[in-house]
Amino acid sequence: MATRRISSLLFRSLSASSVSSLSLGKHLSRGKSIHRFSTAAAVEELITPPVQIHHTQLLINGQFVDAASGKTFPTYDPRTGEVIANVAEGDAEDINRAVSAARKAFDEGPWPRMSPYERSRVLLRFADLAEKHLDEIAALETWNNGKPYEQAAQAELPLFVRLFRYYAGWADKIHGLIVQADGLHHVQVLHEPIGVAGQIIPWNFPLMMFAWKVGPALACGNTIVLKTAEQTPLTALVVAKLFHEAGLPPGVLNIVSGYGPTAGAALASHMDVDKIAFTGSTDTGKIVQQLAAQSNLKSVTLELGGKSPFIICEDADIDKAVELAHFALFFNQGQCCCAGSRTFVHERVYDEFIEKAKARAIRRVVGDPFKEGIEQGPQIDSEQFTKVLGYIKSGIESNAKLECGGGRFGSKGYFVQPTVFSNVEDDMLIAKEEIFGPVQSILKYKDLDEVIRRANATRYGLAAGVFTQNLDTANTLTRALRVGTVWVNCFDVFDAAIPFGGFKMSGVGREKGVYSLNNYLQVKAVVTPLKNPAWL
Repeated sequence: MATRRISSLLFRSLSASSVSSLSLGKHLSRGKSIHRFSTAAAVEELITPPVQIHHTQLLINGQFVDAASGKTFPTYDPRTGEVIANVAEGDAEDINRAVSAARKAFDEGPWPRMSPYERSRVLLRFADLAEKHLDEIAALETWNNGKPYEQAAQAELPLFVRLFRYYAGWADKIHGLIVQADGLHHVQVLHEPIGVAGQIIPWNFPLMMFAWKVGPALACGNTIVLKTAEQTPLTALVVAKLFHEAGLPPGVLNIVSGYGPTAGAALASHMDVDKIAFTGSTDTGKIVQQLAAQSNLKSVTLELGGKSPFIICEDADIDKAVELAHFALFFNQGQCCCAGSRTFVHERVYDEFIEKAKARAIRRVVGDPFKEGIEQGPQIDSEQFTKVLGYIKSGIESNAKLECGGGRFGSKGYFVQPTVFSNVEDDMLIAKEEIFGPVQSILKYKDLDEVIRRANATRYGLAAGVFTQNLDTANTLTRALRVGTVWVNCFDVFDAAIPFGGFKMSGVGREKGVYSLNNYLQVKAVVTPLKNPAWL
């Protein structure tokens, strides 16, 4: 794809016109083959990131300020484990300051009283500024997160910009209703901004999650206190500054970096926060919901974990299926809540699939994410690195067959070899728990009834993939799978208008699209009597 082109999807579909260029590296590196890149020295010879760190403080009421305690914490380069910068460590007192600023901005400031058209113009100006600074923002995202720069610059940042333009378009189209009552009454239904929104975003897609939450909240006229993940605090500060350059009033968007048990818990339990939105693990999501209930019963939306099935049917073109299943699992170093982490393959094509999936994983290019053609960078930090290796060990001890990978890649940083397991059974940890790493677990099935039952036998219900040439098979599976998104012959299609969220313990509510607006609106009925109406 061209350097700045972004289509209606984030990454991968397998239409007839696109199957000739299947690898992520080819898709993002202007047509050059990735398989010729050397990986031997890819981690050792690192590129100096082409960006400077300018903002490490908290952003409260339009000003960059130190934490009330004066504390800072280090944020790291996942390529090396070395410190990039020391960032202000917000805690409960800083959350109080930020909420006070957001409350004043909502109760007394211009933002909710501004015409929706004027709010949309601020969002559009911001999108233009983000696009202007795209390369700088993408470089910082890669440096702090470890994802390939080509992925950040050519797919994620263009979609980030698109999301804000999408929500700018919604700002002046949030309408109420006139309801026909049985009696002599005129009934209006108003959709009002909910107030102060608390938002907690994860580290795997810092900017994408920023857009998913901030975009609809601002379009609806709310004010925000956003807590970044402690692993990736840097890019939110940069784009928030651009928001103020675009004309966002002080106090409307406040950014607090800090840890979950201190800053995050204070935000979720704050009595003056009207709504909390969280993306992260299911276990932490339970805590957020509990804190919200125990405080002021604030509205909660949760986008949580997943263990998504990717089902390869017996009629599949195996080469295409292997490539798509590989992408579904390994994209973003496997650090994706909707990763196709349970690859179900029909028994008639299982052996062929295993051999080709193994070969594809071996060809995967791992290394410095700033280098052209790199498909996989490091895991986010030492904790996640150790966790992934622990799951690999568990798979081996459970007698799953290790086809390739299984260890560290390189001698520094948090790189993990692309790993493939076959002969995986449903009761193994690698088939039940969210690994969040580059570990593909391949399971065998006999028929549709069996794979539906097994695919649904999980506490999660975030997403699923189906690969088949048969429309009846696709229809059967899409209706039977208890998940919030089913991708058929594609995966990770993240259009701004497509709602995303989970069934069961994968979350509550939806993000993106028109459904996300409901998260940030209150419904009010206004009833007035009618005297001698000409009509009802």
